[in-house]
Amino acid sequence: MIKNVLEDYRVLMRSIPAPTVTCFVLSVVLMNLLANKELVSLPWLALDCGFTLSWVSFLCQDMICKRFGPKASVKVSILALLVNLAVSALFWLVSLAPGMWGAYYDTGSLDVNAALNATIGGSWYVVAGSSLAMLCSSFVNSHVNQFIGHLTDNGTFATFALRSYVSTGVGQIVDNLVFAIVVSHVFFGWTWLQVITCSLTGAAAELLCEVVLSPIGFRVASGWARDGVGEEYVRTHVAELKARA
Repeated sequence: MIKNVLEDYRVLMRSIPAPTVTCFVLSVVLMNLLANKELVSLPWLALDCGFTLSWVSFLCQDMICKRFGPKASVKVSILALLVNLAVSALFWLVSLAPGMWGAYYDTGSLDVNAALNATIGGSWYVVAGSSLAMLCSSFVNSHVNQFIGHLTDNGTFATFALRSYVSTGVGQIVDNLVFAIVVSHVFFGWTWLQVITCSLTGAAAELLCEVVLSPIGFRVASGWARDGVGEEYVRTHVAELKARA
């Protein structure tokens, strides 16, 4: 069983173009690091700087889902999650090192050095909450995308946009809501009104970013199908991929 899963992963990793997987993984790692700085903080809208990259992972998921199916999208999400956890562990170990950050020599302040260690090291509940949120949203996004594609996809940009926008909107709500409940409500003292309002408005803002660049995602995914990219994986998952264009 495990051998078959690992072999399926190897085939999938050989099938999906490396730049897409790289962008996906990097966006997940970097958005969790950038999440340490707030971008907008209002009673009805809360965005951190991770917002600038969060839409990238959803666009990559939609592209992968169109060509390779929802299970493939979830598998790549799990890979990105594991890499992010490994990077988070590395950052935490680095934060424990006794040396000084470069900013210390600019300011001469131990408080600056301590603040950088705290930022890079992160908090366990933030890492755990973001990981859980990503896992839940990835599953929801991929399967909603495939369900809508099964009903409507005829290979045009309009149907790609429909399945992508709806699935991303729902997925982003799930992502924001899970994180807000697990982390913001429990550890930061958010009210339930803030949890709901910020989750919805944040998802709307993140969806808007994907809308702008979704034509590029459509062209790339259509090019994969046209050029036969990933045929090895597609052939072994034909039943799952009937909905794709």
